[in-house]
Amino acid sequence: MVERRPWFTALSHLVLIVGVMIVAFPVYVTFIASTHTADEVVQVPMPLLPGGHLIDNYLAALQGAREGSGSHAAVGRMSMMMVSLITALCIAIGKIAISILSAFAIVYFRFPFRMAFFWAIFVTLMLPVEVRIGPTYKVVADLGMLNSYAGLAVPLIASATATFLFRQFFLTVPDELVEAARVDGAGPMRFFKDILLPLSATSMAALFVIQFIYGWNQYLWPLLVTTEENMYPVVIGIKQMISGGDAQTEWNIVMATAMLAMLPPALVVILMQKWFVKGLVDTEK
Repeated sequence: MVERRPWFTALSHLVLIVGVMIVAFPVYVTFIASTHTADEVVQVPMPLLPGGHLIDNYLAALQGAREGSGSHAAVGRMSMMMVSLITALCIAIGKIAISILSAFAIVYFRFPFRMAFFWAIFVTLMLPVEVRIGPTYKVVADLGMLNSYAGLAVPLIASATATFLFRQFFLTVPDELVEAARVDGAGPMRFFKDILLPLSATSMAALFVIQFIYGWNQYLWPLLVTTEENMYPVVIGIKQMISGGDAQTEWNIVMATAMLAMLPPALVVILMQKWFVKGLVDTEK
């Protein structure tokens, strides 16, 4: 039995508290900056207590009511947040759908060069978007998919990692289940729908959280394929709000937009935390 030592417990809590403070401090500064005026934010030192312009700043961010240079795209309405949400959902759902079907075919179907196809998929892990971004952009441009949801999402929906994870899980499914389904007259897709999908629910939930955040935080690819303000994801919108040269940046509105941009992924993690943890650690498949 592990001996309880009060000093060790206190030290552990102290380390955790310090770690949380280090991680949370930038978020706190962002929130504080979003409650002040632009002139107050650039003061040295910057105020570390909330100001009185919280509602005004967040309304300005939601409505795109800014006076400075840079992008004036609104966070609310059919603009940055909606573009990011649709893109992240398409990427997450698309990755899961393609990966689980690919893994199903590789594990349960016998066809020539089956393992060669699997390793060809796996090797693509060494070719991230940054490496193949030139040819990918050329294909997307030739297909007329610039400034579109398809152009934002389709090049990012294939996932070798998710395919590998689903394949490894399917290999742990007992062969008796396959035989029982075959005896009952279930075809491949019936077996997939009624047995494999329910068993894979926690894994899909965990991957959905990871891939949603991945899609929400995309920067480089949307920076290339979006040139119209109404198709900016929120990450690009924040960057475009920052003025260049001698123009003054309204940092209070930028920080309010950044705080709003944190909310959807944070909500996804909070609402799906139970499934996310279970999908990563549950061994009773």
